[in-house]
Amino acid sequence: MSDQTSPAAPRSVLAPLRAVPAFVAENIWLSIGIFLLGGLALLSFGAPLFTAFDPVALNVTQRLKPAVEGQPFGTDLMGRDVFARVLYGGRISLTVGLTVACVASLIGLAIGIAAGLIRWVDVVVMRVMDGLMAIPSVLLAIAFMALAGSSIRNIVIAITIPEVPRVARLVRGIVMSVREQPFVEAAVAAGTPDKQLVLRHILPSTLTPLVVQATYICASAIISEAYLSFLGAGTPPEIPSWGNVVAEGRSMFLVNPGLVLYPSLFLAATVLAVNIVGDGLRDRLDPQMTKALR
Repeated sequence: MSDQTSPAAPRSVLAPLRAVPAFVAENIWLSIGIFLLGGLALLSFGAPLFTAFDPVALNVTQRLKPAVEGQPFGTDLMGRDVFARVLYGGRISLTVGLTVACVASLIGLAIGIAAGLIRWVDVVVMRVMDGLMAIPSVLLAIAFMALAGSSIRNIVIAITIPEVPRVARLVRGIVMSVREQPFVEAAVAAGTPDKQLVLRHILPSTLTPLVVQATYICASAIISEAYLSFLGAGTPPEIPSWGNVVAEGRSMFLVNPGLVLYPSLFLAATVLAVNIVGDGLRDRLDPQMTKALR
């Protein structure tokens, strides 16, 4: 009996992995987005494999040098290798984007579920969320950074705060709709505990739109980090990021346009890739959207 059942175990374990390529291949744009985003992540987090230069090492004798072998983007005003700074700068943008997306989604999910199920939470907490949404996110982030100081942790907090209300309102609306469904009412009538009700019926209904929303939050956070760093209110100057690389290169734009062009292209490509992944996930996970597109 054991000889007959043992071969089935590896197949059951590998089945989800085998389904991943088919899942991606069904949507060509999702495949393109994942491929582009994966390539950019590889360049950023594997930067030592593609360049031997230190992104913060100064060499004033090599200021504003044109592209040469080993330095395809040339050097900046301080003699630093632009290619290395662009690659290492991607680490900051991707880390901030992914962290903000995860933290904002988790906090917003908890608040949204509580507001959708508990009346006093809906009355009190959601009014606080409305108040936060009334403040322009860029002003809120700049004000927080001015008070807390420049650091990666403070950037994540400053960008997360304006994103939480958007997730909370999305989840709250879904919960309020789902709780009126017959299967939820039947579960309540059957005496299902509140914890099981949330985990089995309400939470699964929020995951698909939440995953899609998280991708857009990630793209928005990457842009927010860039303009905060560009304005001098984000990443500390000693840490390269696309925003402060552009800010430092703008004074020399006429001399070497690549100082602004290269980090801007990497920033645009990353945001584009994240948005394509978000659109692909939306089309793939939302059956009604998929039918409409067909």
